[in-house]
Amino acid sequence: MSLMLDLPADLESDLVAEAAERNLSLPEYVLRLLAEKRRPREQPRNGAELIAYWESEGLVGTRPDIADSASHARALRERAEKRERS
Repeated sequence: MSLMLDLPADLESDLVAEAAERNLSLPEYVLRLLAEKRRPREQPRNGAELIAYWESEGLVGTRPDIADSASHARALRERAEKRERS
């Protein structure tokens, strides 16, 4: 089935940017979004399942600005431990 949509310019820009972050074409990304909404997904129960989910979504390797993920995670954890709670 083929479907034509007239998207608002700002929504199109957002979708194009999100697709590019995942190295996907816009049609492929939108198709994934629609398919994902059709089926309920179980929440990852452990680190291995979380990594598998990230890989399936094309998210692994999308942050070239993070050279050392362990150090980055440690810094995030330290900042979270020091933040003030409201």
